[in-house]
Amino acid sequence: RVQLMESGGGSVQSGGSLRLSCEASGLVGDYSMGWFRQAPGKEREGVAGIDSDGSTSVADFVKGRFTISQDNAKKVMYLEMSSLKPEDTAMYYCATLRASYRGGQYRCASGDYGDWGQGTQVTVSS
Repeated sequence: RVQLMESGGGSVQSGGSLRLSCEASGLVGDYSMGWFRQAPGKEREGVAGIDSDGSTSVADFVKGRFTISQDNAKKVMYLEMSSLKPEDTAMYYCATLRASYRGGQYRCASGDYGDWGQGTQVTVSS
């Protein structure tokens, strides 16, 4: 059974940085994972994704500011966030891509992901 746990969220001022972590257990074989976020009153949106071979994708609205990476040995995925803006304020989640969708292009729809963490809150003040 896959379990995911996010950490690293917090409150920062505009222009600040944070690094989120997602610790995974129960992963077997190849996998793809992603970061999502959900602000109050808004739909959950895909932020970035990474495959077990290290290939990454980042949504256009955070490109140049957010970087996704992973430590395969430790089964930890990271989201480095810099130049944070108030509109980045949201609950951030990590998730695993459903096996049937692996091997293709980056998928940003939350329904394509199966296992989810509990989330970590990021608040950016102006």
